[in-house]
Amino acid sequence: MKDTLMTYNSRRGLAFAIAHVCLYLLSGCALGPDYVRPDTAIPAHHTEQPLAITRAPDGDVTQTFADGQDIPAQWWELFHSDALNELIQASLKSNPDLQAAQAALRVAQENVAAQQGGYYPTVGAEYDATRQRVAQALSTSASSNAYLYNLHTAQLNISYAPDIFGLNRRQLESLQAQADMQQYLLHATYLTLTSNLVNAAINEAALRAQLQALQKIVDSQKKILLSVNRQFQLGQLGPLDVAAQESALANAVAAVAPTEKQLALQRDKIKALSGKFPDDAGLPQFELASLKLPGEIPLTLPSTLVDHRPDILAAEAQLHAASANIGVAVANRFPDITLGVNSYGSAAYKLGDLFKSGTSFWNLAGSVTQPIFDGGVLKHRQDAAQAAYEQAQAQYRSTVISAFQNVADSLQAIQLDAVTLQATKNAEIAARKTLDIANRQLALGDLSPVALLSIEQNYQQAELAHIVAQAARYSDTVALFQSLGGGWWNARK
Repeated sequence: MKDTLMTYNSRRGLAFAIAHVCLYLLSGCALGPDYVRPDTAIPAHHTEQPLAITRAPDGDVTQTFADGQDIPAQWWELFHSDALNELIQASLKSNPDLQAAQAALRVAQENVAAQQGGYYPTVGAEYDATRQRVAQALSTSASSNAYLYNLHTAQLNISYAPDIFGLNRRQLESLQAQADMQQYLLHATYLTLTSNLVNAAINEAALRAQLQALQKIVDSQKKILLSVNRQFQLGQLGPLDVAAQESALANAVAAVAPTEKQLALQRDKIKALSGKFPDDAGLPQFELASLKLPGEIPLTLPSTLVDHRPDILAAEAQLHAASANIGVAVANRFPDITLGVNSYGSAAYKLGDLFKSGTSFWNLAGSVTQPIFDGGVLKHRQDAAQAAYEQAQAQYRSTVISAFQNVADSLQAIQLDAVTLQATKNAEIAARKTLDIANRQLALGDLSPVALLSIEQNYQQAELAHIVAQAARYSDTVALFQSLGGGWWNARK
């Protein structure tokens, strides 16, 4: 009993000693620079000149900017399209790129959790059971003078690398920053997916409107050809007039196929973004009339852009990781210390005798490894880490500048979209009036079909330009929401 108590006390004392040493060594400092967020100058305004509110033509929405207003997480709902909302919600569940980004985040988080294990000792248990036979002439007292015997060995191995110079802390800091970067890249993938889906729906709606306009032109050309043929039969027009109108009809028909092709490709794109194959027929169709342009556009303050743009936050996380990697490179030039109980256990000939008095054994060990000469490898790795930090710093600043450029470009585009829309609408109205007059003159025989062709072409271009201008207002509004970060931070509330 006394021996058992002494054995227990020795184990307890050994455990306390190891724990105290570990706590003492953990108080060491982490080498390398501590990360500080870059002090980047943030502009006070999004654009050089104050934004003026430009009214849209009658019947169209006039857009205004709500300064300081935050963007909703589901910003696409501002277009008031149930079909679009359903498409995006379904795509968020099945898009493979988004799923890949989610998996990449889990990989980074698990790497962080794995690195945290470096703060703790590693403990391993081992049990060996052997039956041995030795030559009778070699039988010794170690085997009880027996040449056939059993041996049972149970032991515990403990090792610990104290983080005196902060190597593990800097490695963990770098991995955590990389996990943060993956988190922001996930937000960026989410924002890119939703923006691409809205833009794809807008493009599909615009192409459908263009197809409808082209079909009207084809129908109009067919009617004109009938009129020309009647006048030709009456001797009022010659073969050249008929040939010219037939050519105009052929050109109008030829313009339909390329637009149909673009529409088909756009539908395939929407299906791919939704995580579906091209043969899927369950997706809704979009028309410009089914989309409502947001009249009041939330415009966050310039000072908050660096806190909201996923690409800026990802670039900053990359910079943080580069800063921590400098500490890793510095710590690798300092001694590597390992402490532990190489073996602590019991050995006996019988399983029931394990851990009895006189069967225990133990071995304490420690090692210190200090690089002395490595041909400059560690120094150059530290210099490389410093250069990588400077590279990440420049990339961060470039990302910030590009982000503010994106916002300014979108604001300028939205401001001028209304001007373009007014101009194209006026041009379409004027071309329509001219075409109506020309058609009446053609019916009365006061205008030749050849003269009508150029008038019709002008109207066709004016109508298509007006449709493009309408779609541009939608697309530029999407670009602004995307450039401001998309409101992902409000999804947590």
